[in-house]
Amino acid sequence: MLKLASAGAAGAAIGAAGFGGAIKALGYELPSFDNQHSDVSTISFYDRYQSGISTPVQKHIYFASLEILIQSAHELQELFKMWTPIAARLMDGKQIEEPSTNRYVAPGDTGEAMGLDASRLTITFGVGPSLFEKLHLQDKKPKELNDLPHFPKDQLDEAYTGGDICIQACADDPQVAFHAVRNLIRSATGLVKMKWSQSGFNAIPADGSTSRNLFAFKDGTVNPATDEEYNESVWVKAGESTSWMTGGTYLIYRKIQMHLETWDRTSLKEQEATFGRHRESGAAIGKESEFEDFDVLEKDGAGKYIIPEDSHVHLARLAKKAILRRAFSYSSGMVSSTGAHDAGLMFISFQKNPQQFIDIQNSLGRIDKLNEYITHRGSAIFACFPGVEKGSYLGEALFTHL
Repeated sequence: MLKLASAGAAGAAIGAAGFGGAIKALGYELPSFDNQHSDVSTISFYDRYQSGISTPVQKHIYFASLEILIQSAHELQELFKMWTPIAARLMDGKQIEEPSTNRYVAPGDTGEAMGLDASRLTITFGVGPSLFEKLHLQDKKPKELNDLPHFPKDQLDEAYTGGDICIQACADDPQVAFHAVRNLIRSATGLVKMKWSQSGFNAIPADGSTSRNLFAFKDGTVNPATDEEYNESVWVKAGESTSWMTGGTYLIYRKIQMHLETWDRTSLKEQEATFGRHRESGAAIGKESEFEDFDVLEKDGAGKYIIPEDSHVHLARLAKKAILRRAFSYSSGMVSSTGAHDAGLMFISFQKNPQQFIDIQNSLGRIDKLNEYITHRGSAIFACFPGVEKGSYLGEALFTHL
């Protein structure tokens, strides 16, 4: 009877305080950890900015959107305090706690990454607009952080839309990325639950050139490249948003289904006219190299736009806005009703103000020729905290003066 009573008490601790609380109830402590950034496979957790944004892109991603079960801002603060040393350990290729000699309790770490290095793992955290409503923190919510408007051709699936918290784990090994998200969520049992998740991949050429999407076109050619460009387009500077967002950025997620079967029956000339770029080189139509600048309004001798006016590049360039694209491809089997590939693009962008993305998407509108080959299925927006200094924790500035 006493054994059963003890087990029941431990179960209550798990439900009330999450896995970390249960570990403490059983006499163990989740350790703090000073990320060592010890070799080429590790990326430092502690930095001015969160990792996984300006970090060179990795080969795999596991992205999870979570719903909160907590009831107060204090509980949210404790959650991010708990996650901070765990994320630091994971990014250093360590288990979330040292293995225990007690074989009568569940292991602290799920273990599937044992024997693997850190694989350049990065973990990026963000909070969605719904979190502030649920916890009555409207005074802390940035005015820029609102659900995205409905765009032309949107056919969104609620199963891949929205969320209170996001965790983006990127690594060169898919199991390392999955392990990170799995253990962060497990450590917060009773505090959060998964709303949706998506894994993706990225083929990075050996020469370091721009990767290609599943339509075989290069993706991310015009990304920011210098500190000045990042400061101009990606990082929130003091006075540009709510004070706790200084050094942070806004993440926009769009799950875009690509209709591969239709695309595969389209001529190369038509494909290039759809994007406004040459497939092989990535150069804008009429140019020779990928990064060669161009005037989108340039016309040929017959007075016709060289880059078709309904092409993706032409319309996007008209918005005159820059964002950081960090997209991955995904493949989730097949659509059972049609037998077609369920595959496409995990479009992820970072920008200092969501309006940058909104302006580009509105410029594309219904005119974008690419709409014939894609459908937007999922959508979410999150405010990503600034980086974490040693001795601090994720989102500390958000909880100041609560």
